[in-house]
Amino acid sequence: CGAFTETLLESELFGYVKGSFTGANTNRKGLFEAANKGTIFLDEIGDMSTAMQVKLLRVLQEKRVRPVGSHEEIAIDARVIAATNRDLKQMSIEGTFREDLFYRISVIPINLPPLRERREDIPDLVTHFVGKFCSQTGRSLSLSPKTLQFLENYIWGGNVRELEHTIERAVALERGNEIQPERLPDHITNYNPERIKAEFDLPDEGLNLAAHLENLERTYVVEALRKTSGNQTKAADLLKMQVRSLRHLLDKHNIRSFSAQLRSGE
Repeated sequence: CGAFTETLLESELFGYVKGSFTGANTNRKGLFEAANKGTIFLDEIGDMSTAMQVKLLRVLQEKRVRPVGSHEEIAIDARVIAATNRDLKQMSIEGTFREDLFYRISVIPINLPPLRERREDIPDLVTHFVGKFCSQTGRSLSLSPKTLQFLENYIWGGNVRELEHTIERAVALERGNEIQPERLPDHITNYNPERIKAEFDLPDEGLNLAAHLENLERTYVVEALRKTSGNQTKAADLLKMQVRSLRHLLDKHNIRSFSAQLRSGE
């Protein structure tokens, strides 16, 4: 829901009639009407505008939709499943999400833990996504055990969507028949949950201090972004720096896209 403007979302959910706006050359059935006698899934419902919340509540209560530009209503009977990564209860208390809509959609709430707390699901999800993107590209790929190990060890701040995008990227980059660790982003293959906590012992052979500090700096920035789900302002607060300084580091370490990926839930 958050990916659409209010006008576009209304057209997608409720449909429209010919001539209702520029470009509406034919009647179009909305998703609610298309889901009649079935199920409609509303993703990121917490991002829906207040005005759209009112319209959605009316549809759920009356089980009728009115296409954009129409004077007639259409009866619908559809099961609604909604998802969000926000605390709708708290939002309803703060007044940013309608309390009546919250209770209307909270008939059977299901709390899905973040992917990092259910790592046993990662192999099955990886298999699914590899199959999905191989099917789209007409290829047949397997996953090397080492690649799967990296995926299982990673913390996945962006949850399933981050995993999906990672697999999509790996499938696109792989030229062999087996996806290798080199096809994964550096922040995954370099991730070490104990790195920040570990004691720093100077190796007998010495080390490249400048390179070591660069890696340490990058690790802290990635951890701050992960802890704040990609919120740069909060990440900057954790690192005791200005947002513009953090953004300089994002560009320096080429991880600005990682921040955006976490924000989307992505």
